[in-house]
Amino acid sequence: MKSQVELVCISCPMGCQMQLDIEDGVIKAIEGNKCKIGPKYAKQEFADPRRMLSTTIACKNGLWPRLPVKTAEAIPKAMMRQIAGSLHGLTVTAPVEIGAVIVENVGGTGINVVATRSMPKAGAETGGR
Repeated sequence: MKSQVELVCISCPMGCQMQLDIEDGVIKAIEGNKCKIGPKYAKQEFADPRRMLSTTIACKNGLWPRLPVKTAEAIPKAMMRQIAGSLHGLTVTAPVEIGAVIVENVGGTGINVVATRSMPKAGAETGGR
């Protein structure tokens, strides 16, 4: 069975509109990309769409009340809501260093959630950060 799938590449700022010709669940042709990244994105998006998850979690005793975090790699798009929900009630205690692993193997994906900035304790000298 033949079908055509249209998608917009989000790998770079050009946002190419691509068309995938699919036959029996296999990509036969990819058109519309203007750079080399497009076909790789299209194959990944067709077979296993993934996204990075960025959010904040509560931070106890921190200079600010929320610590920005993200997944270290893209996670399956279908798991975004589940994983975001699992992070919702999480609280860490300052100080936290940028890159610190906040959650290992989030949702059984093998991917960690890491801090995207350092969080000093409230009242601590920040050294201009």
